[in-house]
Amino acid sequence: MSVYVTGSLAYDRVMSFPGVFSDYIIPDKIHMLNVCFPIGQLEEKRGGTGGNIAYNLALLGEKCTLLASVGRDFGPYKKQFEQIGLNLDGVRAIDSELTAGAYITTDRHSSQITSFHAAAMNYSCAYNFSGLDPDNDLAIISPSNPEDMLKHARLYAEKQLRYIFDPGQQITALSGGDLTSGIRGAMLLISNDYELDLIQQLTHLTLEELLELTPAVITTQGAKGSRITRRGGAVSLIPALPADKVENPTGAGDAYRAGLIKGLLAGLALEQSATVGAACAAFCVEKYGTQEHYYNRELLEEKYKAAGSGKFPLSFTPLIAP
Repeated sequence: MSVYVTGSLAYDRVMSFPGVFSDYIIPDKIHMLNVCFPIGQLEEKRGGTGGNIAYNLALLGEKCTLLASVGRDFGPYKKQFEQIGLNLDGVRAIDSELTAGAYITTDRHSSQITSFHAAAMNYSCAYNFSGLDPDNDLAIISPSNPEDMLKHARLYAEKQLRYIFDPGQQITALSGGDLTSGIRGAMLLISNDYELDLIQQLTHLTLEELLELTPAVITTQGAKGSRITRRGGAVSLIPALPADKVENPTGAGDAYRAGLIKGLLAGLALEQSATVGAACAAFCVEKYGTQEHYYNRELLEEKYKAAGSGKFPLSFTPLIAP
């Protein structure tokens, strides 16, 4: 059984703005926006959608194959992941470029403004797949090099391998046709509320029409939890699990996706898997950075009990020491 994670590897510059963005944005002047947000805190952390999902899968006892491109400054990040034992055969080094960089500013209402420098991510990872097992393997296509995202989706669909399509921050780099192609054949589409509206706008498809392409759509809604909409109209609401404190929401969605994948690998129902994801996300927001948190089965069990979610449904041993 293998897990393939198409997604970015990046250095995050995580920043905090002590105010609220909307207080300084004048709607009728949006066409000539010119505003500066003084930053109260700045730290550089390991990040990227692929890296974050892989880190959380390792906490859940799962190794994955990362599919990404990185630059000449990837050494410290690589060392951390090699210590975990992750498969980096799918990570291509581009010596003429830097590793991708994300510049993420969060206000005190958890709204975010992000700038992203793709750098090495402009290059395909050029991974040569071999031995895909449609009966047991699982993949997620998260924001990464657009060529890789589409090529991997076509391959997985052709091989009838289960995959999750998660276009996220790369929605604006894809055409409506590209998005439609990626969604068609996926076991589910996952996005946040804003991204789902953008997907519908670019594809000119309603939610009902999207569900003709994929059996289920998961919509994450931050502190409001997540919503699962299935083909035929059935809707399940998955509550967010409470965090002891909220330091920064960056990376919570990736932690959610890792928990979702772990549940699906274990054969749990989609709703149960999403609740595992919600528990993982709660730990992520408690730390400043996307790969600074830790959990094991016992800690997740406590989070479940505190939320009244019953017995935690999985057993595992983390690949990362606390």
